[in-house]
Amino acid sequence: MTRPIESWLTDMDGVLVHEGHAIPGAPEFITALRDADRPFLVLTNNSIFTPRDLRARLATSGIDLPEKSIWTSALATAQFLSDQVPNGSAYAIGEAGLTTALYEAGYTLTESGPDYVVLGETRTYSFEAITKAIRLIQGGARFIATNPDTTGPSLDGPLPATGAVAALITAATGRKPYYVGKPNPMMFRSALNRIDAHSEVTAMVGDRMDTDVVAGIEAGLETFLVMTGSTRPEDVNKYPFRPSRVVDSVANLIELV
Repeated sequence: MTRPIESWLTDMDGVLVHEGHAIPGAPEFITALRDADRPFLVLTNNSIFTPRDLRARLATSGIDLPEKSIWTSALATAQFLSDQVPNGSAYAIGEAGLTTALYEAGYTLTESGPDYVVLGETRTYSFEAITKAIRLIQGGARFIATNPDTTGPSLDGPLPATGAVAALITAATGRKPYYVGKPNPMMFRSALNRIDAHSEVTAMVGDRMDTDVVAGIEAGLETFLVMTGSTRPEDVNKYPFRPSRVVDSVANLIELV
């Protein structure tokens, strides 16, 4: 290692859990972080759930961590908007994870002349809501999206997600959104600020080269790519950038805590 790691950021799906089950070594990794009193956050682009919801889901899989250790794209988006326009207003398309984050950041949720249209993820996109968003953006509202993921998983197969619906709105308005979630390094910088950590001594653990690793590199972090999620070993060399290290799973990182 070229530098000591004092703080950790880690992706959730594909690193700690897979289809509701803990990946071997993940509970022990989180326990090691807590026992060593290391500042850390678990990151997810999923904007559907609140940290309380996600904490309960992780606990069911055997991973125990506090709500304050979870950082979602919805929280990062609410933080970004609060920094840009404090106590502003927004028309939000999404679930409780997004609306709760905006509300707690001091935002007023309104359908009348909002500062922003904020698009998040939901399992039931409403054509009526999308139409309203298009008209508000055409009327001058600024367009923000929690993350660029185009599909999300379900038991029956892929579902259209935030990026796909954003493309529909862009086609109708000619306006592209500003995406706050990964691979925007903004999400990582807001996470670092949340735990008062410095990029020089923080590591990012992820399973995707095109989001976790590239955003980690751009944010100046040590990056670990695990082979328990999306990216396969043969895919790594296809990218023009490289993680600091490639490991089999998060279990290999416990000794570094």
